[in-house]
Amino acid sequence: MIKIAFFDVDGTLLKLGSKGPSFQTVQTLQQLQAKGILLCMATGRGYLSVPHFEGVDFDLWLTFNGSYVRSKDAVISKNPLDADDKRRILHNLKQMHRAAAISNEHFIVTNGTDPDLEQYFSFGNEKLVISEHFDKLCILLGTHATQITAWWDKAVDIIPLSCGKGNAVRAVLAHYGFSKAEAIAFGDGRNDIEMLEAVGTGVAMGNALDEVKARATDCCRSVDEEGIYHYCLEKHLI
Repeated sequence: MIKIAFFDVDGTLLKLGSKGPSFQTVQTLQQLQAKGILLCMATGRGYLSVPHFEGVDFDLWLTFNGSYVRSKDAVISKNPLDADDKRRILHNLKQMHRAAAISNEHFIVTNGTDPDLEQYFSFGNEKLVISEHFDKLCILLGTHATQITAWWDKAVDIIPLSCGKGNAVRAVLAHYGFSKAEAIAFGDGRNDIEMLEAVGTGVAMGNALDEVKARATDCCRSVDEEGIYHYCLEKHLI
């Protein structure tokens, strides 16, 4: 019996660039929750950037690709980047003449802009804020060793090595005492692969990359074809 469901956002719950989910997606989430299934939004977005869906009140938020996870009542896990790692990364980006964004649960700012960064922010309908105090704010973000994860081919997310959606999912299951078999997850990007493998049923969207589908236990229709709704209906989850 499924007790918790993890959902990637962009390309899974939302069409890229869309401000809100479809009516059928909202209904699906509501019906899952009505059956006692916990809903977890699992995204590469920062905590301040998670979308809010009218009519759906998620139980948990897995943000920054698993670096910051919280429920309505408590922080389940928090693992920011090491200060020395941040300095080295930002130094390298300056040498490459590329802009960067930094974020935690309190703010999200950039040290400049370029077309790719602006498009990245537009996916979540977010406002890009350039800060003259960028270097000082970086010090406020404070595990050594990093990894790169990505869901878009023009940007990457740099997170602690011990994070990632898979590790975060395992932390959530341990927190609630759920088994792997009691969890299901939906995703479409490379950063979702570990999450799909960390649950009993990992479902790749029809619009997912082939490498994501190859690592999933099941597939559904694309986000444009109401994949989550049809899958849950066919599997008698709703």
